[in-house]
Amino acid sequence: MKNKKVLVVGSGGRCHAIVDALARSEQVEKIYCAPGNAGIAAQAECVKIGVEDVETLVEFARRNAIDLTVVGPEAALAVGIVDSFTEEGLRIFGPTKAAAQIESSKEFAKRLMAKYDIPTAGYEAFEEYEAAWEYVKNRPLPAVIKYDGLAAGKGVVVAESYEEADEALKDMLLDASFGKGRVVVEDFLAGPEFSFMCVVSGEKVYPLAMAQDHKRAYDGDKGANTGGMGAYSPVPCVTEEVRAYALEKIMIPTAKAMVAEGVPFVGVLYGGLILTDEGAKVIEFNARFGDPETEVVLPRLKSDIYDLFDAAIDGRDCATEWSDEALLGVVLASKGYPGSYAKGVVIEGLEKVESAVYHMGTAEKEGKVVTAGGRVLMVVGRGATLGDAREMALRDIAQIECDGLFHRSDIGHKVLN
Repeated sequence: MKNKKVLVVGSGGRCHAIVDALARSEQVEKIYCAPGNAGIAAQAECVKIGVEDVETLVEFARRNAIDLTVVGPEAALAVGIVDSFTEEGLRIFGPTKAAAQIESSKEFAKRLMAKYDIPTAGYEAFEEYEAAWEYVKNRPLPAVIKYDGLAAGKGVVVAESYEEADEALKDMLLDASFGKGRVVVEDFLAGPEFSFMCVVSGEKVYPLAMAQDHKRAYDGDKGANTGGMGAYSPVPCVTEEVRAYALEKIMIPTAKAMVAEGVPFVGVLYGGLILTDEGAKVIEFNARFGDPETEVVLPRLKSDIYDLFDAAIDGRDCATEWSDEALLGVVLASKGYPGSYAKGVVIEGLEKVESAVYHMGTAEKEGKVVTAGGRVLMVVGRGATLGDAREMALRDIAQIECDGLFHRSDIGHKVLN
């Protein structure tokens, strides 16, 4: 029976994909999104409330008798939106502020993995530049240097030279580019990376479809790291055996470890994993749906997503059903991203696109869709194979007219070439 009212908190492509999945539910009658964007507005009523304005969001949910709130971005989780909603007796899907530490503190995550024998890279943590530099200059390269906090997917440097490592340490510890904090220095792991998102409810783990994203800005994996320039699902290099190992040795033990530590996790636990010669290992955990992976995973979900969120909150069992189709999405980003870029550039031709288009950073101005962020749109093609899906996505991108955008043409190149 279609009678449920849902509030989605967030504004990017991940939230657009969540709204899109909820729009397919047999139970959802009305969707609100705070603050939303120009694309989300076609499927949900957008309300101008910021993701960290928890008090106003609580009041909105209460006043509109919202049955379920779903949290998109990490910033809302880190300020304790789930704690505030729960205290008011409102149903919300996402981890508490304490459980969200698995993303908001790299050191918390590394300590947890070390204590519970969850496979990951060796590490040391530092808050003083001198001590960190002394450690790094006496260890082999490459060194992975991570800011110990939220940095919108940008606080990670894989240093190939000591100069690059020194620059990263100065940036994070002396210049405090991401805020005052610590750094974690990790051993470098080699192998293909993949994203394994699971809906978690205490010790219960419901695995979602696998995905792989592309972090570098330009074709051939060149240029700066970004929040992700494209993604695809399924991931051919992840065999059923690898998936089973990742589930049994990483995702389930991590959920159990969080319960044992007194911070049970409810929400999406995102495992950023790497397939090394010794098996799958953890690069990082996130406490929410990944972006851009969500845009290629949720469209493959054939079962009702409202059931999945509802079951996780109550700790009930829930089966999921997935399409065999391949999905491949290409991000259109503002020229200059991940550095500085212009906003307000008009986008034409979206009505000609047959693929799904998820809006990541758009706004509406005088009846036209304009750019409003670094990553602006994600065009998701589908087909029997990843090659078919990429062909569809690139064909449709050619229909979009905007001088301010660029995209990669080689998403999926590791499996397609």
